[in-house]
Amino acid sequence: MPGDSVKVAVRVRPFNQREKNANSKCIISMSGKSTTITNPANGETKTFGFDHSYWSHDGFNENEDGVYEQTSNHYADQRKVFGDLGQGVLDNAWQGYNAALFAYGQTGSGKSYSMIGYGPNKGIVPITCGELFKAIGKNDEDKKQLQVTFSMLEIYNEQVRDLLSKQTQRGGLKVRQHPKMGFYVDGLKQVAVRNYGQIEHLMDQGTVNRTTASTNMNATSSRSHMVITIRFKQVFINEIGESTTKTSEINLVDLAGSERADSTGATGDRLKEGSAINQSLSTLGNVISALADLAMGKKKVLVPYRDSVLTKLLQSALGGNSRTIMIAALSPAAINYDETLGTLRYADRAKKIQNKAVINESPTDRLIRELKEENARLLAQISKAGGGLATGKSEALERLLEENERQMRDTQLSWEQKLEEAKQEWEKSHMMIPQSDTEWNKYPYIENINEDPQLSGVIKHCLHPGQYVIGKAGNKGVTIELRGLGIQGQHAVVCNTDERLTIKPAIQAAKILVNGAFITEETQLKHCDRIVLGSSSLFLYVGFPSHRKTPDNLDKYDYNFFQTELAEVSGLSEGMLMSPRDGGSLSYDTSAALRVFQEYIDLLPKIEEANAMSQEMKKGVKFEPEVKNLASHDSIGRDLEKSVIVKVTNEDTKQVWIWPKPKFINRKFLIEDLYMKWSEGDSIDIGQSQDPFWDPPEDIFLGSCHIWLQSLAYCMAVDEQLEMHSYHGKEEAMIQAKIMPCDSKGRLLSDEALVLDPSDLLGKRLDFVIIVDHCMGVKWVRENSKRGVYCGFHFYECQDLIRSKTVHSSNNPKFNFRKHFTIEKVAPDFLNYVQTHAIVLELWGTQCSSAASTSPKKLDVEQEADIDALKFQLEQQLDEFESLKAASVKLKKENFKLRQHVDKLKGALQLAKSRPRSAPDKREGKDNSRDPIINHVATIHEVGGGSQESLKSVSSDTGVTLRHSTNSPLNGGSLDVEIAKGLKVFFRDVRGAQKKLQSLRDLGSSAQLNSDNGSLKEAFQSQQTLIKETEEKLSTCVVALKETMTTVIKRKRQEAGE
Repeated sequence: MPGDSVKVAVRVRPFNQREKNANSKCIISMSGKSTTITNPANGETKTFGFDHSYWSHDGFNENEDGVYEQTSNHYADQRKVFGDLGQGVLDNAWQGYNAALFAYGQTGSGKSYSMIGYGPNKGIVPITCGELFKAIGKNDEDKKQLQVTFSMLEIYNEQVRDLLSKQTQRGGLKVRQHPKMGFYVDGLKQVAVRNYGQIEHLMDQGTVNRTTASTNMNATSSRSHMVITIRFKQVFINEIGESTTKTSEINLVDLAGSERADSTGATGDRLKEGSAINQSLSTLGNVISALADLAMGKKKVLVPYRDSVLTKLLQSALGGNSRTIMIAALSPAAINYDETLGTLRYADRAKKIQNKAVINESPTDRLIRELKEENARLLAQISKAGGGLATGKSEALERLLEENERQMRDTQLSWEQKLEEAKQEWEKSHMMIPQSDTEWNKYPYIENINEDPQLSGVIKHCLHPGQYVIGKAGNKGVTIELRGLGIQGQHAVVCNTDERLTIKPAIQAAKILVNGAFITEETQLKHCDRIVLGSSSLFLYVGFPSHRKTPDNLDKYDYNFFQTELAEVSGLSEGMLMSPRDGGSLSYDTSAALRVFQEYIDLLPKIEEANAMSQEMKKGVKFEPEVKNLASHDSIGRDLEKSVIVKVTNEDTKQVWIWPKPKFINRKFLIEDLYMKWSEGDSIDIGQSQDPFWDPPEDIFLGSCHIWLQSLAYCMAVDEQLEMHSYHGKEEAMIQAKIMPCDSKGRLLSDEALVLDPSDLLGKRLDFVIIVDHCMGVKWVRENSKRGVYCGFHFYECQDLIRSKTVHSSNNPKFNFRKHFTIEKVAPDFLNYVQTHAIVLELWGTQCSSAASTSPKKLDVEQEADIDALKFQLEQQLDEFESLKAASVKLKKENFKLRQHVDKLKGALQLAKSRPRSAPDKREGKDNSRDPIINHVATIHEVGGGSQESLKSVSSDTGVTLRHSTNSPLNGGSLDVEIAKGLKVFFRDVRGAQKKLQSLRDLGSSAQLNSDNGSLKEAFQSQQTLIKETEEKLSTCVVALKETMTTVIKRKRQEAGE
């Protein structure tokens, strides 16, 4: 390995099943050592150069043994990767150099496959161990002793767990610093091994322990780092006859998913980057960047090794005494473009790091002598200081002394003694005989499914005939113990009788899903059924041997299959987004829908975990995934991009928040921190500002509707009652809105202002008003009467939201909103705007700040808040009652005037009927043109004759506007035609009054009053009755008048005929 630069390789994996079903396109291409990524949005490419670029995307076949065989020279298999990288690690170890190899990449990119492998396709770690012992077996030097020790640890949430120990230490193992050795894990088990078979057993043991821990906290490999350390010692006699030890420490690191380090995900969150889970990878990125700056010649650069447990342990591998290799795993799918590009940039920085590796060789006697001398010095410091030494410093000196003594014993102890101790400890801790393979072939069983394929199928429970109780570990009567979130003391009962296996909830609160659906009663299981217990315990049921098929293809029921099934059952794929699980073809153009679907699937288990932790800690907060449709805000009505959001509800205070996915991920890390403290018995009494379950009150988008502006281009009024729909299409309220053309003073224009050609408006002034009168049936307020609502919209070039007042405590709020708009000179772009756009009227909900706390409130505070809300509601009802009362008085007056008007008309008709219809009697000197009755009922020409000129109003007594013609004699026209014309005007006026009454009655009937309104409700109902009676009387009056006038007209026609 030339030089001391970090060696960097990248490797691209094949498409997974979900990506195949979606017809995904590959965005990665490789040529020699160069790797190119293509942006699927615009086709732009970026090219990076590395020490190795491995193409493992295609060009292979799977043989009968499950081994991937090369069919193209372009394909890089596991052996090829080991030959370039793993062999270099071994060569460095034999030379006495420290070596490190770590894999980096997003979750599901193939890190674990390259490091550990899968099935018969072994990865770098097992191949390296196997080759090491092959070389050791070829050692024929009697005076050369080769010693190998093995350790395996996991870092999660800044805590170190020994995966070779069944016992866990609260808070994890401590990472300490030695003045010569650097950072080390205090108490980590170092197991002496004599062959590769023992390493395989230890790795299996570590995997089981890791799987058990991940079930307890769902800390899968995507969120935890695994470090395997192999210490290789060569003890031999040097040229001058001294016993010499050459030591090499090989660190093989499988890092957590790189997307966890995305600090931008918490942008806008008040608790940004507060989680220890994110800390390790974030710090690793900072360390790599700082080391790259140093390599580029920058001065005074601080490398933050001490900021995380991971970087402390990797200090020698990064910029220290080690020869280091990094392999970056890449996803080929277009939907992972951002993450893949981030991984490439990360790897590009890492290749600039310069290490300073040296051979670790020194005489054994000198090592022992130096350790003894240092122990003596430490003892002297402790004795000399006595009681005057600070407690912390004294403890540190004592720990150093203990570590030196341990190393001295380790050096003096013979290798055979170490192997014997390891053998005894192994036998002691593994007294239980594992079930043989014949058990799985005779009886049904369940096996775990994990996000990491390496951890799936590790835990199996054989189900012999009889009854089993599944529940939380440590509870009486439980036969299958689980430690997952949401697992009850006794969770499920499984019965195996007569080749029939059933499962049922042990208690009502137990959550069990079979094939994605909740079950509440005893359910028979079928071969390959998927079982979810609690929030994160996933199991595949393998049925009776007689029910199994050949081949079963159990591998397809992986973690992604489980989560996709859960999403489909929840209804996501029904009309909202296409589901790719069943092989339904999604074109490249629908990649956005696939991305949202995958985001939704990825979020489901995290939602379940957050809900389970909230329930166990009694926080009373519920999390629900939703899909946000940006079309709800688009004024053109396009089907825009969708995104996944999380609705957060405090079920005690009814406070609601909407969190974007990155914010929820960040908060969930903080919730896990809090949960771990709670599960360890620590106090979680934190201030509201630090509570990850709480945020300040915020306005919530409830729904929207579109009011198209095209009518405005013709100066036509718009008066509509519209449904307000939420992001997922549910009706949230009804709203009454108008767009009315008007003059400069806001007076509404008549129908005569209608424009037939919109272009006639160009260059002219246009005035109009937008009126939002009221809203009905608002569910937001119906759920909690302390809430409020307001409506708003954007118009043309107005950037700010134009909004109404906020109305509280009413599910039928009256906004009384009116906004006058003036366009001084209509331009073509404005005319095009109104012809193609709509006003998106949005309904927003407000929340009371007093309901924001997740902590229990004092009783008097709650009562005071309730009283204030009731007072406000009472005032609202009183105002509504007064307005109805005023409307009733006004209607009574109008009704009285109408009755007077009808009475006068009746009287006039009676007089008209009593006088004979003849020519003017000149002999008696009578002038009928002066008759007041004739003046009240003026004549016009009969239909089809006479002139329509010089018409004028003549009535002053009754106020009824009638018309007459000066070209006909006053007593010679058609009286019935004149009466019909007068009635036409009368009916028109009366119909307007009827419509007003009808509108007022409809508005009142649509109001949904609460049952506790008391006397207000009775008063309102009485008012409604009065309005109804008034309308009925007016209608009766009009009908009577119509009948009377019809009779008169018929009689007059008969007389004329005679």
